[in-house]
Formats: sequence, C-alpha cells, structure tokens
Amino acid sequence: MSVLYVLGSGSAGNALAVHHAGATLLIDAGFSAREILRRAATVGLSLGDVAGLLLTHEHGDHTSGAPQLAKDLGVAVVATTGTWHRLRDRMGATRHLPLPVLGRLTVGPFTIESAPTSHDAAEPVAVAVSVTGGPRVGIAYDLGRPTAAVRYLLTGLDALVLEANHDEVMLRTSSYPAAVRHRILGSGGHLSNRAAADLVSELAHPGLGLVVLAHLSERCNTEREARTAVAAALEAAELACELRVARQDVPMGPLLIRSACRDRPESEWNRASAMEAPPGSG
Repeated sequence: MSVLYVLGSGSAGNALAVHHAGATLLIDAGFSAREILRRAATVGLSLGDVAGLLLTHEHGDHTSGAPQLAKDLGVAVVATTGTWHRLRDRMGATRHLPLPVLGRLTVGPFTIESAPTSHDAAEPVAVAVSVTGGPRVGIAYDLGRPTAAVRYLLTGLDALVLEANHDEVMLRTSSYPAAVRHRILGSGGHLSNRAAADLVSELAHPGLGLVVLAHLSERCNTEREARTAVAAALEAAELACELRVARQDVPMGPLLIRSACRDRPESEWNRASAMEAPPGSG
C-alpha cells in the first residue's frame, strides 16, 4: 500500500510525498525546510526514512527549501541535468542523482518515470512514481500544455496529482498585466481548469481511484471552479473516483493509493521514448 501526502500546493509553494513500506520520496520543496518539516509532522509523516528529494524544475515555488531540506535530511536531490545546473550553486555538497528528461530512474524502492513538459523552465518534467507490484501515481503541474509524452506518461495511473491552475475567464479579466496573462495562458505557462478536465477525460480508466487538483491560483481560481470542471469530466466518464483539491496553506493526507493497474510493457515505453525525446536529451 502506498500513501500520498500533499504538504501544500499553489503559486506560493509546492511539496508532496509518496510513502511506501517504510520509505518516502519527497517531490518538490517550495516551502522552507522548517515549514515542510512542520507540515509533515502535522499529517503524521515521518521524514526519517527519505530515499530522495525529487525536483520537477527549478522555480522557487518548487525548490526554495530544497538546499536546507536536503542538508537536514542528508539525502540526494533527484533532478534533470538542466534543473540541477540552475540550482547547484545553492546546493553545497548535496549529491545529485541525474533524472532522465524522458526515461526511468530507481531511487530506493521507488521507480520514477519522467517526461518533459513545455513549461518555461530549464528542463522541467512531469513524473510518475511507483513501486514493484504497487500503485502508480502521476504528478503533473506547471505543464504549459499536456504534450504527447506527458499524456503517455500519465496513462494507466492509480492516482493523479494534476494542475488546475486557473479559470480562463477569471484570468482574462484579472488585474494581471497582459504579458503575465499571455504567459500563463501560453504553452509555457499553466493548465486551466478546462484543460485539466479535458486531460482527465482522456486519462480516465476504471483503475484511476484518486485525482488531486493542485497548483490553484489564489487570484484566478477557486476550489469550487476547479472541482466543478473536473467533477463533470469524471461524471461523463462514469468513473467513481475520489476527487480532492489541494490547498496552499493546509497539508493533506494521508491519502491511500490503491493498486489496480499493471506496468506497461517495456517495449512500449522504449518506443515512446524514441519518438518523444527532445534533441540532445539522450
């Protein structure tokens, strides 16, 4: 049995954890190390058994606490080479485990699959985390748009943490400058509620038991708007799936992830990797 914790998610900070059989994989550290430790304690998550700290990209709302947290816990940082190059001057003696832009990496008992996103960062990725014979959970935020590689990565999941950043009407009528609105709406920005619902419709299958909506904008979205959009997609797919909305200020968990899916054949992953790998990523 695997357990998901969302220690917080939004424009001001993101941090998650997957726990399985005495081991924990942290995903992003967008709060201070002290705050992450406090939030973990609040939901009963021990961080004495962390296998690694996985960073999806270098932006501060995903990495601000990473240098101190990795030092405090004595763990390696798992990140793509591009992400690490942007962060390494802050990381001191922290060990780096290179994560392929598109491929697999084993860290402790966890298998991490990765696929590039179109977000405006150095080498950002969406990831799927699993253990042998156990469930598979996808984490996909700061997407920009769901590329073919990302959509393939997220097929056959037992649980999905998915960005639902903004309501398009709220964003277009917001006080943000035009350049900021254009960035958020563009292919290097963030996924809207409508786009998240469309992606959930595509990914829906009987084994998908949990969807957590994440990275909501405080100014251009509400929990109600995000939930309504994605709940309609799940209802249309006739999928009995638990739907939760992550908050910026309050940690969530433990959320049990039930395993109903099997891994895809290795040949299929290799074929997808060959088709989707960006130039120079091998």
